[in-house]
Amino acid sequence: MRGTLSDRMGAALLMAPLLLFLILAYAWPFLGVVKWSFTLPTPGLGQYHALLTDELVQSVFIRTLRIAAIVTVVSVTAAYAITVVWVRGSPVQRVLAEFCILVPFWISVLTRAFGWVALLSNRGLINTWLQSIGFISEPLTLVRNEFGVIVGMSHFLIPFAVFPLASAMRSLDERVLLAARGLGSSRMRTFWTVFVPMTRSGIIGSALITFVFSLGFFVTPAILGGGRSVMIAELIYLRIFQSPDWGLGAAISVVLVVFVGALMALLFRYVKPKQLV
Repeated sequence: MRGTLSDRMGAALLMAPLLLFLILAYAWPFLGVVKWSFTLPTPGLGQYHALLTDELVQSVFIRTLRIAAIVTVVSVTAAYAITVVWVRGSPVQRVLAEFCILVPFWISVLTRAFGWVALLSNRGLINTWLQSIGFISEPLTLVRNEFGVIVGMSHFLIPFAVFPLASAMRSLDERVLLAARGLGSSRMRTFWTVFVPMTRSGIIGSALITFVFSLGFFVTPAILGGGRSVMIAELIYLRIFQSPDWGLGAAISVVLVVFVGALMALLFRYVKPKQLV
């Protein structure tokens, strides 16, 4: 009993500096943002009322949710295919898949965004090549719109979507798959009716992580959207640093944090934190 109590006290003392840092670095500043949302420019709920009546803010919220949903579907679908190869492929396939998963973590988000600009712009590699082979006569509009934003965000988030899926796939009981095959099920039918349902927790965790990350994206939409596909993080930046309308920017930030917190609570209902790493 004493050992258990002393172990808990020791763990609490070790965690105390981290908790103090989180309070000072995140919680305390966030309380200041909450205060701004109720006091600037005048005390009251006016900024939250503006969220419900301002057509610009509502359109940005809708655009953000739409792009986040599309990016989630694209990222999770691509990540699922990559993870199947990583977990169940041959040794060579696993090495190649792992290379594709890990290398993007070594490249900054800014570098990747400008890389996609070089590929997708009117004079980029893709349009230049398509025109050179006569496939198109005019360059395609692949950047400074939602398509470019979705491509850039999906490319960034696919590696993050892989890990919950890999955890779910590695925890599968191989005997269940062998039993399905032994009962005459084809490989494709086993995959869709047994394998995929058994990785449901990984799919849910991967989707929620990707969706949450998508909601707060700033650099990639700002560069690839070119100001034409403004998302909620960029709107907050514009309200705080350019309008300036600190009260409304703070209110948007509070709503976004509360929404993300609710999604994270939903995530941890379906997926254990250790399954995400």
